Amino acid sequence: MRSPILLIALIALLLGAQSATARNDWPLVWADEFTGEGLPDTSNWRYDVGGDGWGNDELQHYTAQRLQNARIENGLLVIEAHREKFQDRAYTSARLVSKRDWTYGRFEIRAKMPVGRGTWPALWMLPTHNTYGGEHYWPDNGEIDILEQVGYQPDVVHFSVHTRAYHHSIGTQKTNHRTLANTSTQFHVYAAEWTPEEIRFFVDGKRYFTFANERLTDEKANYQQWPFDRPFHLLLNIAVGGSWGGAQGVDEGIWPQKLEVDYVRVYQPPADTAVEKQSWGKIKQTD
Repeated sequence: MRSPILLIALIALLLGAQSATARNDWPLVWADEFTGEGLPDTSNWRYDVGGDGWGNDELQHYTAQRLQNARIENGLLVIEAHREKFQDRAYTSARLVSKRDWTYGRFEIRAKMPVGRGTWPALWMLPTHNTYGGEHYWPDNGEIDILEQVGYQPDVVHFSVHTRAYHHSIGTQKTNHRTLANTSTQFHVYAAEWTPEEIRFFVDGKRYFTFANERLTDEKANYQQWPFDRPFHLLLNIAVGGSWGGAQGVDEGIWPQKLEVDYVRVYQPPADTAVEKQSWGKIKQTD
């Protein structure tokens, strides 16, 4: 007789194969094509603000509704970090946070990275609620890093997840990286597909990393291995310096630096209706 764990694993495998095949049929449920000019759309984005180091000894102060740090121009979202005194910090930047959240889906971002030692851009996701772990929002509730890059490793892009069992502070994070030419001169599509079975990471349609839900195969596993069953929101930012981005110092002569985003699109399987479906009009055509 098959054990319940093995049976669940088999079902998950079959469902994963189906979802991987069907993902092209997932409807678009949210998007920002960054048309127009001026500040980012306040119906789509809010700002994280402050200069306390953000848990990573970062050097920037994140600002809000400041065109110098975040704006729409020429069909792109531009997040720009500057070397300038602002309150008690020597750099400014912006960290945009989506006002929508989702449980499961495909999260697709077409972007071009900044360049130079000390830059630390990220396209990532955090949980909207503190569901697990009581006082420890992070890492108990998880983190999904669709893309991270540090400027002293040009053209190396990283994909990671963090949980209570697996995170960088204890050296157990689940991660992979890829050397990818021209990240700062060409746009690439960075994506994560998050299902109840696994999280898959892609660049330009090629899968480079998969994180499986251990709760489907290990009866001892719990939220510490897989907290990814609750709503998450998107974040887009450039950090300056910090424990990773500044590990080899910060080049003071490279600023300002831009993270340019062509679009952000979210797709979900028809059964996953975390947001009301609607027509998003004409999707921007890209090269």
